[in-house]
Amino acid sequence: MATDANLNYTVPGLDEGTARTIIDILQGRLHALNDLQLTLKHVHWNVVGPHFIAVHEMIDPQVDEVRAMADATAERIATLGGAPWGTPGALVEARTWNDYDIGRAPTQEHLAALDVVYQGMVTSHRDGITALEELDPVTQDMLIGQADKLELFHWFVRAHLEDQGGRLRTGELTDKRND
Repeated sequence: MATDANLNYTVPGLDEGTARTIIDILQGRLHALNDLQLTLKHVHWNVVGPHFIAVHEMIDPQVDEVRAMADATAERIATLGGAPWGTPGALVEARTWNDYDIGRAPTQEHLAALDVVYQGMVTSHRDGITALEELDPVTQDMLIGQADKLELFHWFVRAHLEDQGGRLRTGELTDKRND
């Protein structure tokens, strides 16, 4: 969707075909980031239980950071000459992962589901980083910085899920955040 029209320009040093490939990668990341920020806010509103306040307050800074990542990603698409698509319909149409389906629920249930969401996000961001290796180090650097923060947030979630033996209590949940 982001590359339907001809590019009127791109950054110096990139040809149009390369720019289109980068834009497509970034559009997938933008959809995933927009989905993540909405999912995190949903968890923030719906988490309950004995550890409510810790999780509730842990999530809001993540929402803010992920929103900033989405904004930077959309602006990079525009810098490359593309048109970022951030509408709910475009996100739902392009989504290849399952929707978050937990409503009001205890902290551990939400955190186990978020562990799976972050697994998908980190994996797909790393896939984007690999794909950008030969295409554009500037865009790759942006995704590397985002992956660093996503991995940190994932650790925050996992710290709540570890038992005394260091095992995660995520269960058999799976999700895929690939574009």
